[in-house]
Amino acid sequence: MGLCYARAMRDGRLGVGTDAMEAALAAARAAAARGEVPVGAVVVGPGGAVLAAAGNDVEAGCDAAAHAELIAMRAAAARLESARLSECDLVVTLEPCAMCAAAAGLFRVRRIVFGAYDPKGGGVEHGARVFATSPHIHQPEIVGGVREAECAALLRAFFAERRSSPKR
Repeated sequence: MGLCYARAMRDGRLGVGTDAMEAALAAARAAAARGEVPVGAVVVGPGGAVLAAAGNDVEAGCDAAAHAELIAMRAAAARLESARLSECDLVVTLEPCAMCAAAAGLFRVRRIVFGAYDPKGGGVEHGARVFATSPHIHQPEIVGGVREAECAALLRAFFAERRSSPKR
């Protein structure tokens, strides 16, 4: 599926991927409404169904590791009663950080699909480049830039609003 899958995702021709990214965007919007950084993630199972969806929960949970990806992967693993998600895809609105990328490797996800690239905090295509520098870790297929403009716009709007609001 490799390159053809990546092209189909970017062109919006793959229904499962676009539906999954829509679910991730909905989770990101819900996170923003709660005052969280708007990142959403879903885990899609082997049959194409969304097994779990989550948004960031760092502030509400007082947990710096409560990233959408980790929450969604944990929930999907619990639902499948398995520590491995080897036939599953992780779909997330922002390039995963190094922590989440490493966790995706440990969960053995088949594919990571993300929307916006993150030059400052990303750990897949930027920063630590977890999969490029860790040959011992599982290497999922990576598809970046899916609905990139929409995912990036959500983040920009959130931070623009934060900057213009009086400090709390």
